[in-house]
Amino acid sequence: MDVFLGEWLNLLIRWAHMVVAIGWIGTSFYFMGLDYTLSKHERLNPGVLGTAWQVHGGGFYHVEKYIVAPAALPDVLHWFKWEAYLTWVTGFGLLVVQYYFHAEAFLIDPGVMPLAPWQAIAISIVSLAAGWFIYDGLCRTKVGSNAVLLALSVFALILIASVLYTKVFSGRGAFIHVGALVGTIMAVNVFGVIVPNQKKMIAQMIAGQTPETRFGEIGKQRSTHNNYLTLPVLLMMVSQHYPFLFTHPQSWLIVALIIVIGAMVRHMLNRIEAGAGWDSYGWVLPATAMALITAIFVTAPASRVTTGGAVTDLEAQAIVGKHCLSCHAQKPSHPAFKEPPKNVALETVPELRRFAQQIYMQTVQNRAMPLGNQTGMTDDERDALGRWVTGRK
Repeated sequence: MDVFLGEWLNLLIRWAHMVVAIGWIGTSFYFMGLDYTLSKHERLNPGVLGTAWQVHGGGFYHVEKYIVAPAALPDVLHWFKWEAYLTWVTGFGLLVVQYYFHAEAFLIDPGVMPLAPWQAIAISIVSLAAGWFIYDGLCRTKVGSNAVLLALSVFALILIASVLYTKVFSGRGAFIHVGALVGTIMAVNVFGVIVPNQKKMIAQMIAGQTPETRFGEIGKQRSTHNNYLTLPVLLMMVSQHYPFLFTHPQSWLIVALIIVIGAMVRHMLNRIEAGAGWDSYGWVLPATAMALITAIFVTAPASRVTTGGAVTDLEAQAIVGKHCLSCHAQKPSHPAFKEPPKNVALETVPELRRFAQQIYMQTVQNRAMPLGNQTGMTDDERDALGRWVTGRK
């Protein structure tokens, strides 16, 4: 595919992904908040669990939630499902366009595991499917009847997956796959459990039977999982812009902290929606602060002690020419780019000086470049670039 057209395809899919994801997240947050704000104090219609009065856009709304289902089906039911389906479809489309089409640059790191592109893609697809089946199996066993044990088991599943991904893919590829795994679990929860259970209840009503409450309870459980996983998966999906996250040698620990921070913030917001007292969720703020401080401390750049003499501009230019110019040239030779990424060209010494701090951060500190270390940049060469940058200060 032409690089220019590929970039447009990437942009359009990314745009669509953002739009439908916002819709999905919005409905998830809205209905969780609605559940927590239901009132049981006013006179309730038969079979109604609670009601809520709401105001928005200059209008008043009165919402009822039934314990199981109304006595008769309404003529029109509004389903909230396509946002979830399209979020996964567009997200997988981005995975294909960004990581499958350019697997050697973004997905594979020969220093981690020398894979052919088709092998990396196969591992990606199989792992996403396997992650869902393991998660679904946990929910359907006795573990699923204990909310705390299930939460810990799902947490462990994600961490195990993050460790395994770092043994197979590049740091960038591993981190995005943790997000893709969680996103897949969330989307298939809707497609494979929540919506089918709702349809089973409707079918029972049409058949003149009383809908089984367990279908609704299972759907609620999966919906709650999705709600608590939303904030962590959002951060993991934008992590590609922050190499200090995915290049960390123990990136699984970063994943753990992201899950803990995101889930605790979501729990606090849910408790506030429910009108709970400060004493029931006040502990979340200091706990979240500690987790965030830990994440900042863990990802802080380690001091690099290098030995060797001063590095001249020409020596630095030679290293950059060997490892960086395939991408960072006015006319890149790398098949994934038609222009230098982020408009950073490194063909001349003045350009090297201009972007010296970015070179230091990406190649010496974070070791995120070259992409997938395709050119085999050595530690000695990274140290030399580091001495060149620090020697200019």
